[in-house]
Amino acid sequence: MIHAMDEVTHYTCPHCGETIQLAVDPSAGDHQRYIEDCPVCCNPNDLTITFDEDGYATATAEPGNT
Repeated sequence: MIHAMDEVTHYTCPHCGETIQLAVDPSAGDHQRYIEDCPVCCNPNDLTITFDEDGYATATAEPGNT
């Protein structure tokens, strides 16, 4: 399990192509999904955050509903 509470990962916005740095909270579970607007283009992204057995976070983004 992860011990650091301010883990950081990145994803690529499917709308504008920018790489976005994302702070994640491992205490919310090993698999998380939520909608968050891109800080660059303001379009909604459907984010999926997963943590592997070593505690490393991976984020993927799909276009969210507008």
